[in-house]
Amino acid sequence: MKISKGKGLLILGVLLVVVDQVIKVLVKTHMGIGEHISVFGTWFQILFIENEGMAFGMKFGGAAGKLALSLFRIVLCGLLCWWITNLVRRGTPKARPKDKDRETVPVGVLIGLTLITAGAFGNIIDSLFYGLIFSASGPLEVAHLGGSYAPFLFGKVVDMFYFPLWTWPDWVPWLGGRIFFEPVFNFADSCVTVGAIYLILFQWKFFAKEDEK
Repeated sequence: MKISKGKGLLILGVLLVVVDQVIKVLVKTHMGIGEHISVFGTWFQILFIENEGMAFGMKFGGAAGKLALSLFRIVLCGLLCWWITNLVRRGTPKARPKDKDRETVPVGVLIGLTLITAGAFGNIIDSLFYGLIFSASGPLEVAHLGGSYAPFLFGKVVDMFYFPLWTWPDWVPWLGGRIFFEPVFNFADSCVTVGAIYLILFQWKFFAKEDEK
């Protein structure tokens, strides 16, 4: 059975979100804040932390910033879904007449945008629902389903991937003694980053043409 382009992208997006959420739930319900598991020496660790919602553990403006960020993510996800839907319609029998003579959108563009959308949606789920369905995590407390530690829109995002590849020598200006890559991130952050870098490196011509039009 042939799967349409739109359904294929939807399946990809749902799969990415499910993978992200499975990883987060496993970490949150089995580890305490700050607990870590060595995967590959000290270079790759599973380190459980929570943040207020920005990528790579960054914070943004306290409670007001958290609310603004959650709302922004929801609006952004909606716009991305609308954009992808319109791009998919190009060249299909159901496309509007004015769209039929426009260039067919490369599959790579659609996949890149789907990666970004799925990543953003994965972190939105944390912000919207984790505070309502989980108990609070702590250094000595492992969260469980059925608790509640924050209201709607104020849940914390779960991060776990940590790659402290090396520490800069002390003699390096401004960087001496610091870890090369300090941020702790999650699968959703990876989807957004990979999707964005892929579009910039390999699909910039498409967006340049769109800008000209």
